[in-house]
Parts: sequence; structure tokens; C-alpha cells
Amino acid sequence: MPSCCGAAPNVSNRSACPVSGTAGKRVELLTVKGLLRESALARLSAGDHHFCPEPACDVVYFDNAGTTYLRRDLRVAVWEKEVTGRRMICYCFGENEEDIRREFEKYGSSGAVARVRAHIQAGRCACEIRNPRGVCCLGDVIVAIERARETAGEGQK
Repeated sequence: MPSCCGAAPNVSNRSACPVSGTAGKRVELLTVKGLLRESALARLSAGDHHFCPEPACDVVYFDNAGTTYLRRDLRVAVWEKEVTGRRMICYCFGENEEDIRREFEKYGSSGAVARVRAHIQAGRCACEIRNPRGVCCLGDVIVAIERARETAGEGQK
């Protein structure tokens, strides 16, 4: 299993989502097991599983046999599948778009990246288990901060 926020995910092992046709990224079985509700976990196979990143597709995970696991099959809301504005970004430490936006409104900036980096350096993250994609969320936090910065700038015009 890759270490949290370390190496890039394996992008060479891809498969297409059986619903959207979107290229899926392979995720570790441990990630899938940790996030599925009990009813979906009961039909889980031990084969390779992939994450469907297509926002409009209800499929979150699929396997090579064509079994799919939908948004409702997961214990958490999936960042890529939710409407922008209040989405959870960092599944380990609770950083979300709404709090980042509030920080920008109050302080003109956000400390979310610094907070997440401090947790990573302290060895506290578990992205490979908690993040539905099974990879580090830091890049997503940075994107969310940029989006909040742009939105804050638009509101001041």
C-alpha cells in the first residue's frame, strides 16, 4: 500500500466505467472496503476496483466484472460527485469548501493547506483509506482555496 500523500497513484492500471465510459483510476481494495456501507460490502469481490471521477455519473467504484457501487453505497459523500460549495475535501481532517470560503470572507485567506501539511508531516493522514480516491487530498485542498480566492475576488468587484 502506498504511503499517505507520498507516491502518485498508479495511473497505468485503468479501466472504463461501465456506465459513463470514463477512465477509472485503480484504488486499493482497502479503500473500497473502508468506505462501503454494509449492504454493498456484502457483494464486494476481491478483484481490482476502480474509481469513476465523472461528476455526473452515480458510480463511485466498479470492478473488472462490471459490478458497480453507487454514491448511496458509500458511508461518505464523494467530493467529485457533490455540488460545489459545501463539499468535504479532506476526509482525514475535515477541511471543506464552506469553511475555506468563510476563512476568506473573514481573513482574506485560508490556512487549510498549512493545517493539512502539518498533519501530513506529523504522520496523521490516512488518505489511502479515508479519501474515496485513495490518494492524498492536498492537491484538492489547493484547488479549493484557489476557487475560494477567485470567488472572493469576484464578490469584491
